[in-house]
Amino acid sequence: MKIALLGYGKMGKEIEKISKERGHCIIFKIDKDSDIKNIKGADVAINFSTPDSAVKNIELGLNSLVPVISGTTGWLSDFKRIKELSKKLKTSFLYSSNFSLGVNLFFDLNKKLANIMKEHDEYKLNIEETHHIKKIDNPSGTAISLAEGIIKSGKYDGWTLNEEKDKVISIKSNRINEIHGVHKVNYSSTIDSIEIIHTAKNRKGFALGAIISAEWIINKKGIFEMKDVINDTKFKF
Repeated sequence: MKIALLGYGKMGKEIEKISKERGHCIIFKIDKDSDIKNIKGADVAINFSTPDSAVKNIELGLNSLVPVISGTTGWLSDFKRIKELSKKLKTSFLYSSNFSLGVNLFFDLNKKLANIMKEHDEYKLNIEETHHIKKIDNPSGTAISLAEGIIKSGKYDGWTLNEEKDKVISIKSNRINEIHGVHKVNYSSTIDSIEIIHTAKNRKGFALGAIISAEWIINKKGIFEMKDVINDTKFKF
């Protein structure tokens, strides 16, 4: 598989390493100073750039008629436009706020717990996420996905950052040293608390999930999510 890397930071380098281990070839590396106008010839593009450059990089891939896998967060105000572009060009696009298999299992656990806890008003909910100090978006896309999964249970109207409001999920965001990602969902009452936690030990899980998604999307058309990859019984991590 010929891959175009859209973003060549720490995640891009981890993706490069694992893709080579799986027998793939990197034929484009798009960084902030790159002046490449198209990536035709690539089988797939994997975008882990910055929020500011994400849309430009995704459009580069789609306009080159190359399927795009995107893990960059913080740009979703343009998500609808990107989906429309992908449909117009009849190519494929897959976005996930987190490509880790463990995190996606955590998403499912979070939704199931939310459905149980929605009947128990004595518990107060909050989400806390902690990442390295160089992470730009705040809160993390994973924390937002967790909040959105809980909102679907019907008890909450939205989420807010670092403040508390009625019927709204409070997300606390921390930036500390070189932490790869810790997400906590906590339900607390005056007598006890119930908490689920996911801790990323390194970047490998994110990179591996992105590469597997890239392998999966070849010859497919449409707009996809990470759960489409995970739920495909023919495709295993």
